[in-house]
Amino acid sequence: MTKNNPLQRRHRPQQQRAQKRIDEILSVTARLLAQVGLDDLTTVLIARELGISVGSVYHYFPNKFAILYAVGEHWLEEMTVILQAIESWDLDELGVDGFVDQYCDQMLHVYHQQIAVLPLVRAMFTVPELRELDERHDEEVIDCLAGVCRRLGSTKKEDELDRIGRLLLEISHALFLVIVKQNRQRGTKTLTDLKLMLSEYLHRQL
Repeated sequence: MTKNNPLQRRHRPQQQRAQKRIDEILSVTARLLAQVGLDDLTTVLIARELGISVGSVYHYFPNKFAILYAVGEHWLEEMTVILQAIESWDLDELGVDGFVDQYCDQMLHVYHQQIAVLPLVRAMFTVPELRELDERHDEEVIDCLAGVCRRLGSTKKEDELDRIGRLLLEISHALFLVIVKQNRQRGTKTLTDLKLMLSEYLHRQL
């Protein structure tokens, strides 16, 4: 977050105990978001669930949106690790199908790991205070996928690569959110279909 961001944490953790408390607040917030939804999520409820005072929550975060911002930011950080790793993947060896297979598996893992990913994503899109996270997510994934197309041999112009990257993002992001809500058997079938769609599209674009 920037210095003037209204969702800036009140205090940065200086000790392991403080970091542990922040992690607890984020974990409980994500779980409560899944249970009660965005509208009924409050700092009072978060504090009660943790067995601490509301003032203790406010010591680190000014409001519930600041906590949700931190939850979303952590999710994006996990995703960024994968996006950065893709830069070192041997795409000549993987090819289109190999890239799609590895990309979908690793990204889907991040979606599965995030508690309440669906309401979190919805909040990032609809809540003005969190919209920056949604935009950052889109920009980072689109840039990565456009770069992959370039490395796979595409000679298309930058604006066209951006369009292709956005289409790949929108399809995969939407279906990742579907898959995490499905049972194992149905999710596996949907993932297979997603990989087929992305591979076929990329082959046609390169």
